Amino acid sequence: MIINDEMYMRIALQLAAAAAGQTGINPVVGCVLVKDGRVVGMGAHLKRGDAHAEIHALNMAGAEAAGSTAYVTLEPCSHHGRTGPCSDRLIREGVKRVVVAAVDPNPVVAGSGIARLRAQGIEVTEGVLAAESEALNEAFNKYIVTRRPFVTVKTASTLDGKVAAAGGDSKWITGEAARGYVHTLRHRHQAILTGVGTVMADDPQLTTRLPVPGLSPVRIIADSMLRIPLESKLLHDGEAPVIVLTTAEAPEDRRRALEALGVQVIDCGPGPAVDLEAALARLGELEIGSVLVEAGGKLAGAFLERRLADKLVLFFAPKIIGGGAEAPGTFDFPGFRAMRQAIRLERMTVETFGEDVCFTGYPSYEAADS
Repeated sequence: MIINDEMYMRIALQLAAAAAGQTGINPVVGCVLVKDGRVVGMGAHLKRGDAHAEIHALNMAGAEAAGSTAYVTLEPCSHHGRTGPCSDRLIREGVKRVVVAAVDPNPVVAGSGIARLRAQGIEVTEGVLAAESEALNEAFNKYIVTRRPFVTVKTASTLDGKVAAAGGDSKWITGEAARGYVHTLRHRHQAILTGVGTVMADDPQLTTRLPVPGLSPVRIIADSMLRIPLESKLLHDGEAPVIVLTTAEAPEDRRRALEALGVQVIDCGPGPAVDLEAALARLGELEIGSVLVEAGGKLAGAFLERRLADKLVLFFAPKIIGGGAEAPGTFDFPGFRAMRQAIRLERMTVETFGEDVCFTGYPSYEAADS
């Protein structure tokens, strides 16, 4: 590996990260073209169906692309989808070397783009900052293989693990900085999911509100009996589509009323509760590749209990509210009889947002299954 490979790949990763949330089920990708020690082209994949990062960089470089080195955060594609193969364009433009961070897990690519480049005599270096690239595309990496969305569960609680006071008040547990970051999380996910109890209690919009306008996710409500009030704000604001996940037990007249408002109502199991596994399968069929769960303890706990949460983002405010069993907790599920069975978080990071602390990690269910 050339000493500057990591430097230029970091630029490509920054380009990719800037487009997080914009590409739907497609990956975020950045590309930098370097020739004679100069950056001659840069690009990022900005929107599903639009030109890929390599194409933007090649178009910027023009004739300078010949003899250059391309730094790409994900293996150049080799198939015809909504756009043509990027590997073919790199070959035609005379790029002499390609540095790739990560191999594309898409079964229709999975190394074939790299193989095509090498077959044409282009030098290919793999694995430069691979972990960083894989982290950027964790949702894509799961969806493209399983056809199930990547699930992030976000919570906000007091130091004693409460998400609301005994009287139901929950505004606000965390401060403005933490709440701002949550809106960034919404921008980066295709959908946001909550339970009907949250809608009935708070009447939220579940939109993205940032100083620089962001993308609002599809709003998804788990509502086994279609109890959602028909006057709820999110049913009328037109900010983003609404999907209601329900069961076969739900009243037909309520279903018709919601559909008349433009809501997509999806059956997920016979009841009495929404079958979360079936729900994620249906959302995958709708090409929703990432879901942010912002819900009360029962629904958040259900995702953990069923081993469906891929990532946890846990905010803690420096507050103690008490309230015992009357104050709802962060995760409400039957749990385990022994501490050795506890779900552990791996690859932990800790950040502060104002006075609040945020723990981000990936749950390991191995001990819980023992």
